[in-house]
Amino acid sequence: MKRLIVVAVLFYGFKAFGTEPVADPVEGKSRHVVVMVWDGMRPDFVTESNSPALYQLAREGVTFRNHHPVYISSTEVNGAAIATGDYPCNNWIVANKEYRPEINPMMVVPTEGREMVMKAGKNYLGAKTIAEILQERGFRTTVAGTKGVAIIQDYSENRLSEGAKKSVNLVAGKTIPANALEPVVSEQGPFPPEVTFPNVKQDNWTAKSLTETLWKDGVPAFTLLWMSDPDFSQHSTAPGSEIALAGIKSNDGRLASVIAALDAKGVKSETDIFVVSDHGFSTIEKMIDLPAILTAAGFRVSNSEFREPPKPGDVLMVALGGTVLFYVINHDEAVTKRLVEFLQQSDFAGVIFSKTPMEGTFKLAEVRMNSPEAPDVVLALHWNAGKNKYGAPGLIDAVGSRVEGKGMHASLGRFDMHNTLIAAGPDFKKGAEDQLPTGNVDLAPTILKILGISAPAPMDGRVLDEALVNNKEEPKVKNYKLEAQRDLEKARWHQSLDVSQVGTTVYFNEGSGGAVSR
Repeated sequence: MKRLIVVAVLFYGFKAFGTEPVADPVEGKSRHVVVMVWDGMRPDFVTESNSPALYQLAREGVTFRNHHPVYISSTEVNGAAIATGDYPCNNWIVANKEYRPEINPMMVVPTEGREMVMKAGKNYLGAKTIAEILQERGFRTTVAGTKGVAIIQDYSENRLSEGAKKSVNLVAGKTIPANALEPVVSEQGPFPPEVTFPNVKQDNWTAKSLTETLWKDGVPAFTLLWMSDPDFSQHSTAPGSEIALAGIKSNDGRLASVIAALDAKGVKSETDIFVVSDHGFSTIEKMIDLPAILTAAGFRVSNSEFREPPKPGDVLMVALGGTVLFYVINHDEAVTKRLVEFLQQSDFAGVIFSKTPMEGTFKLAEVRMNSPEAPDVVLALHWNAGKNKYGAPGLIDAVGSRVEGKGMHASLGRFDMHNTLIAAGPDFKKGAEDQLPTGNVDLAPTILKILGISAPAPMDGRVLDEALVNNKEEPKVKNYKLEAQRDLEKARWHQSLDVSQVGTTVYFNEGSGGAVSR
C-alpha cells in the first residue's frame, strides 16, 4: 500500500519576484535547483582534462568523495532513489526489469517503460517524487531526459494541481503532457532516432530542448536533466576507452551550456547545481551462461519470459549484468532453498540475498530491497579490482547479453557502488570536499530543504547539512560489516557486506563472498 500522506491546508505567500509560491520558511538561498545526471559517470574520471567544466564546478562548490548509489547499482533503481529520497523497499523500484505478474504474468517488464507506468497507476511508486511534492505546493518543475528513466521523476498523465499544469517532463523525445511536445519539435526538430557512441545528437537535442525551449519563459524552481552518456558509450566499449572519454567530454560541453543559459537568464547566482551519476561502472571479465547452468542442474528456469503459463516451482530469471533476480513461482520453499544451496557452491556467486531467512544469505531487508513485488532470491556476482585494457580498475562476472571486455555495472563491486556527486551554488561551501558517506537517496531531502519545503513524509535519505554554508555539527559515521556463512557438504560458504551509516541512512560500500573447500 502506498504510504498515507497527510497534508495540511496552507496559505501560499509569494516571493518579491512574484513568480513562485513559498510554502514554508525558506532555508536556503537559492530560488532554483538544477540536477544534471551523467548516467554511469565514475568519480575517478572527473579530471581537468576529461571534464573541465565539471572540474571547475567542483572547485566552486563541494565534491562528495564517498558517494553511493543504492543497490542494485543500475539506472532505474537510482532514478527512483534520486526522485523520492527513498530506498527500493519504500519507492518499490528494485531493478531495471522486474516480474510484475499483475501487469504481465508471462514476462518481465521494464520499470521505466510507459506501459508499466500506466498499468501500475497509483501502485507504480510507493513514495512521492521531488517533482510531485513541489507541484502540489504550486511550484513549476521541468524534467528532460534522453533515456526512459526520466519518466520516474514526473510520470502522472493527470495534471491536476496548478503546479503540475505548468510543469513538463520530456522523456526520450515525448512529453507529459503530450501537448507540450509541439513547441519543442517546432524549435528543435524531431528527436534523433539513432543512438550513436558517444550519443551526441540525442543528448544535445534533449539539453537544447530544455535550455532553449522549456526554459524560454524562465527557469523553474526544480529542473532535472538526464543524459545517456557516458553510460551508452561505456556499455558499447568500456570505461576509459577513447569513445567513453569522448562521451564524458560531450557531457561536459552540455554542462557548460546549462551554466551559460542560467547566466544569460540572470539566475546563475541564485541557482544550486547538482551533477550526479546514477551508478558507477565496471568491465566484464567473464560472462556466465546461467540459464544453461541452472537447467543442467535440474531447475525449470526461464530467462525473462515464460513460453507457457508457469507452474509452481518454475523459476523466472532476470539478468541485470552484475546481479541476477530469481522469482520462484508460488514462492516454492523447497525450490528456493535448493536454488540458494546450488548458488552457494558455484564459482561465480558473490553475495546472496533472500526474501525469507535462509542460512548463509542476507535478507532483502538488509539492503532495503524488500518491496511488495521483490524477487525471492537476488544474486550479486563476483567482482575484483583488476584493470581493463584501458587501465580502468573494476572487473565483474556478468549474466545477460553483453560481451566480455565491454562495460557493465549493477554489481556490489566497489567501482559500481561508488559514483559521482558534485554540487555548487549559493547554498554550498566553496572548494570543499565532503569525506562523509553520502548517497543518491540524500538528494531529495537536501533539495527540499534548500527550497524551503518540508517533505510530506519522512525520507530514507538525509539532508547533506555538512556541505551547506549554514552547516550544523558534522554527523557521526558508523562503519560495520554484515557477515553470513554456511557449512556445505564439501565447502564453507561465506559472504560479507561493508556498510556505512549516518543516522538512519545506510550506504553499501561493497560486498563479496564465495565457497572455500574444507
